[in-house]
Amino acid sequence: MNVQLTRQDEFALITLNRPDALNALSAAVLRELAQAFDEVAGGDARALIVTGAGAKAFCAGADIKELTGRSLSQQRRDAAFGQGVLAQLDTLPMPSVAAINGYAFGGGLELALACTFRIAASTAKMGLPEIKLGLIPGYGGTQRLPRAVGEARALEMIMSGRTVEAEEALRIGLVHAIAAGDALEAAIAFARRFSGFGLPALRLARDAVRRAHDVPLHEGLKIEADLNTLAFQTEDAAEGMAAFMEKRKPKFKDR
Repeated sequence: MNVQLTRQDEFALITLNRPDALNALSAAVLRELAQAFDEVAGGDARALIVTGAGAKAFCAGADIKELTGRSLSQQRRDAAFGQGVLAQLDTLPMPSVAAINGYAFGGGLELALACTFRIAASTAKMGLPEIKLGLIPGYGGTQRLPRAVGEARALEMIMSGRTVEAEEALRIGLVHAIAAGDALEAAIAFARRFSGFGLPALRLARDAVRRAHDVPLHEGLKIEADLNTLAFQTEDAAEGMAAFMEKRKPKFKDR
């Protein structure tokens, strides 16, 4: 299997398992990722961790050998398919964390950007180098990178195709933390910051923040009010407020 789905404590763990190919995103890998995301969505994990096998790469990007000789219609179809697979991360009922344990280039960085959070090894290197092949990103990089680092930095990174190392990635907001040791262990520790909270509230908070990019402030405030009201109606909200008044730890049930 090119994609392994396992369980570690309360977390689902997806590992890209093509270390000899630097975990490149072939068509087969994308299909297996789609299936794995579906399984995670139907499970009871508190968060999803995504990483790559081996010590060198999280994911080095698309499998370039598969790109040559394509018709325009096939390229358009495959780009849309890749975008759709990564977009599944947006609809998971739980947050996701990319444990960037090495190279994350092209489609690999796009996969990491599609996750809710990103934790990088100190040796990680990231970039969208498609411009060097006469191409541009096709799995969401031109849309998600500006949301992470701002339009000016995103344009510079995409149009130069340069590599960003971990320290700069943290400084510009591309990653949320640099692992002091193993990136996977650090990602799991990071996920434990929120894994005890109710999934409905986590998802509503994620949706509210993401939708802030798409609408003017006054519309965003209306969305926030609506989602806040949805959260208020949940059993978890009643439990959380009761636990606060009773000075005890809440027992959320995700409903």
